[in-house]
Amino acid sequence: MRETDLLAHIADRSKGLTGAYPGVVVVGPGDDCAVVRVGEGDTLLTVDQLVEGRHFAPQTAVDLIARKAVARSISDIAAMGGTPRWGLATGLLPRGYGHADALFDAMARWGIEFGAPLVGGDVAMWDGGLVLTCTVGGVPHAVRGPVLRSGARTGDELWVTGRVGGSLASGRHLTFVPRVAEGGWLCDVLGTDLHAMIDVSDGVGRDAARLGAASGVAVEIDLSRVPLHQGVGDSVRAIGEGEDYELLFAAAPGASLAAATLQGTLLTRIGRFAVGSGCVSVDARGGRLEVSQRGWEH
Repeated sequence: MRETDLLAHIADRSKGLTGAYPGVVVVGPGDDCAVVRVGEGDTLLTVDQLVEGRHFAPQTAVDLIARKAVARSISDIAAMGGTPRWGLATGLLPRGYGHADALFDAMARWGIEFGAPLVGGDVAMWDGGLVLTCTVGGVPHAVRGPVLRSGARTGDELWVTGRVGGSLASGRHLTFVPRVAEGGWLCDVLGTDLHAMIDVSDGVGRDAARLGAASGVAVEIDLSRVPLHQGVGDSVRAIGEGEDYELLFAAAPGASLAAATLQGTLLTRIGRFAVGSGCVSVDARGGRLEVSQRGWEH
């Protein structure tokens, strides 16, 4: 079993949810967040987990573990152009774990820091490693509404916030700031010209391919334009590493964007959407490489 295949199966199985529950389910599985109708408004819902030995090393500081557990779900809200409002957390603790108070105090603190105070959860113990989950609820952009993965069109431009590469080696995967403010700013500036968006958790190649697949178009990435962190020299490797938590987005061709967001975050056009399927990188010599599978795969 591959994670990609399982997620595709879940999305396919869930296609009838919006029709079966039209007053409740607005967007089901397959995006960064679900969108559900609560009263007269829509709510963004996402959940993510953090597993010892998979998403962090056993010796990682408790505060950084707590921070990443919350930030991963906040990043999903950012990918929809939304604003976080509240959170729920669960902990599966190793038997005899001695840092529970410090861990959940830190999660509560980071929830407040990121705009999603933790309002409940659950705790259990077992004989394995530490596992945390964080559910976050938020609200879509008041004017643009939720930004889905499925709105990219042929001719659209592919953009990315910030820089990518080296997240695991540098430790940035533990200290990144979710791009909530940047996502909201893009909604403000581009409005309906912001066609699709996703956060880069599994790699620029794999996540750009997800935008293309959801939208029914192909993606071309110009390797020479991919903004890399200092010390990262291999663009192909960088777009496959993941854990960057930047925003990849499709904008209408010729959309007016500055070199940086209002928050000072770099903005770079790194490719385009075209007729077809798949995701390829193009180097300075015109060489093409299929990169749809370049990224994290459980």
